[in-house]
Amino acid sequence: MSSESQSVVSDVSVLPLTRPQLAEARRMRAVELFEQGRSTSEVARMVGMHPESVRRWKRLWEQGGAPALRRRPATGRPPKLDDTQVEAVRAALEQGAQAHGFEADLWTLERVGVVVERVTGVKLARASVWRLLTSRLGWSLQRPRRQAVERDESEIARWVAREWPRIKKGR
Repeated sequence: MSSESQSVVSDVSVLPLTRPQLAEARRMRAVELFEQGRSTSEVARMVGMHPESVRRWKRLWEQGGAPALRRRPATGRPPKLDDTQVEAVRAALEQGAQAHGFEADLWTLERVGVVVERVTGVKLARASVWRLLTSRLGWSLQRPRRQAVERDESEIARWVAREWPRIKKGR
């Protein structure tokens, strides 16, 4: 194999399967083995599962076929904001806090909640605002650096060079 073909192979990136995807793949492999007429214990050994789990899968397969063993979508309450609303919120937040009438250009959960309500009409709890920012928008916590506006770096350097040694000697 030439080095050129090796580089092509190494450039291919395959994302690892998630746990639910792996479990579904294992069940689908079991379906193939059921269709070949393999015994439950044999299928269990081949897919690396407990025979009781494989017996349960086989009952489901016999009743509903392969679709009965497919992954089901996640359950739970649907999000209050759909994808278009989330994008509208993202656009509003990217304008900055001052563009929305806040004094400082700094986002807090309360301020983001106000903007979300203005843009979408949906009132979110602080925890939901946090989830929106971190999970759906991909933002992270950023703390502003605390520094005086009047800070003069050249004056600090002068003081450290001249005054500090004088004070230190005076001990």
